[in-house]
Amino acid sequence: MAPTGDSNPNRALTSTRFSDLKPPLSEPVLEALATSGFEFCTPVQAATIPLLCSYKDVAVDAATGSGKTLAFIVPLVEILRRSPSPKPQQVVGLIISPIRELSSQIYKVALPFIATLPNIKPILLVGGVDVKSDMKKIEEEGPNLLIGTPGRLFDIMDRMDVLDFRNFEILILDEADRLLDMGFQKQLNSIISRLPKLRRTGLFSATQTEAVEELSKAGLRNPVRVEVRAEVKTLDKSNSSQQLLTSKTPSSLQIEYLECEADKKSSQLVDILAKNKSKKFIIYFMTCASVDYWGVVLPQIPALKNISIFSLHGKMKQTAREKALASFTSLSSGILLCTDVGARGLDIPGVDCVLQYDPPQDPNVFVHRVGRTARMGRQGSAIVFLLPKEEAYVEFLRLRRIPLEEKKCSDDAPDIIPQIRSAAKKDRDVMEKGLRAFVSFIRAYKEHHCSYIFRWKELEIGKLGMGYGLLQLPAVPEVKHHSLSTEGFLPVEDLNLEEIKYKDKSREKQRRKNLQAKKELEEKQQKPKATSKAPAATVLKKKTAKQRRAAQSVEDDDEMAREYRLLKKLKKGAINESEFAKLTGTEDLLTDG
Repeated sequence: MAPTGDSNPNRALTSTRFSDLKPPLSEPVLEALATSGFEFCTPVQAATIPLLCSYKDVAVDAATGSGKTLAFIVPLVEILRRSPSPKPQQVVGLIISPIRELSSQIYKVALPFIATLPNIKPILLVGGVDVKSDMKKIEEEGPNLLIGTPGRLFDIMDRMDVLDFRNFEILILDEADRLLDMGFQKQLNSIISRLPKLRRTGLFSATQTEAVEELSKAGLRNPVRVEVRAEVKTLDKSNSSQQLLTSKTPSSLQIEYLECEADKKSSQLVDILAKNKSKKFIIYFMTCASVDYWGVVLPQIPALKNISIFSLHGKMKQTAREKALASFTSLSSGILLCTDVGARGLDIPGVDCVLQYDPPQDPNVFVHRVGRTARMGRQGSAIVFLLPKEEAYVEFLRLRRIPLEEKKCSDDAPDIIPQIRSAAKKDRDVMEKGLRAFVSFIRAYKEHHCSYIFRWKELEIGKLGMGYGLLQLPAVPEVKHHSLSTEGFLPVEDLNLEEIKYKDKSREKQRRKNLQAKKELEEKQQKPKATSKAPAATVLKKKTAKQRRAAQSVEDDDEMAREYRLLKKLKKGAINESEFAKLTGTEDLLTDG
């Protein structure tokens, strides 16, 4: 939760000051809070900090963007302040989160508070960097507080015996449901098994799943459950009365759904972005290939000229991910295209709107995506794009306490499909990225958790392909499926796709080289084989006994197949016995008989 400089960002949420909490916070922590611009607590902070500071285990279920990071950083620092000063490499605290960016963010938020502790040295341990450099740093600096991802923490703890956990005080598991969704159960169990049972544990999540419940039983001792929900007013259309309902999302967040055909989605997206150039957007896609494609296409749309656009997904190198996130965070307006790697815990100041171009495969992620805006009581909006056949998703979310309002399609949205196709004709890279994005989307759609709403066999492939601005539909099994409609796709006439070049001259040169090599190979294979008997005899002499037996076996099989075909002709009356005997070389046997 990055400080924003607003002295009272959450005054409307609660009237409780950090200085009023019981047991009281230490002066150094209160000073650090004031310096960071925090005076009033959010509800989750007001409920959780006193419990952890009173040495209670907690399982916290609160809406995303509610201030959970400070809710565990502050009590962690207070607990460590009261503990005996640890020696180097004596680990007294551990904070685990599912992704690198979130761990890095927690580390940065924690630094000014940890700086008030004279003998505590923190270290950030995440993937993307050489594990040996982390091990060397641990040996040289002797850290006492480990912050990182479960994979790297498990690796370090498995490799190094120098770390001492006997005086361990507090374990924090952030985004616990995501930790389990990403398959870290084995690593978490191993890490927890190395820690003393007499410790404080805080488990934080925006959604409490059965797996989280099991984890809380294994890792927490008689935990106090903290659940913080927002209240929203909804209109009952049957009697025009208002109802007060609890919501999983902040009350300052307006969520809408935009229902449109697949071939109109991209135009509606660009229309929204072009009409709000001064705002800060995060756009979510289902696959890494989609992020790559739209990251290349959108900057080429004239309506989005001079808008900063960044991409973020899990297949990018760590340095590229960090650079994109840092650049987007520093701007007051711009667009971040990302997958669900950017859906959890990241606090990017000033995000005005979250657009879900593709609804998430896992419906639990919906809350985390929209939670990147309207954080800490600020206003924000979110829009999810739905196809007409996906409308049941609205009611599904409402039942999960996520209210949505309808947003009408824009009537004056410009048709950007010709612009996308033009970009593809000019650069083979755009064309190929579009095909990859299209195929990856279909295959991800097939794996949707809500398959009874998102039915891939009912996808209108033709309209979908047009929405991506494809020049042709790819020849993959999913597209060839008999029930998928290709209506709505307009093929480009008189276009030889092989003639489309890469803008990158070095790539185009290599492509031409590969095409020439392929052509030469095909010509070589098509040349008639030599029929000279002499070379054949020479080759036969060089064969091993095993090779000769294999060759003979093939010849026998061919002969048997030939005789079988002739036998069928004989039975049908196509040939008589005499002809059969002559063709199979058995006329001598008939004569002898």
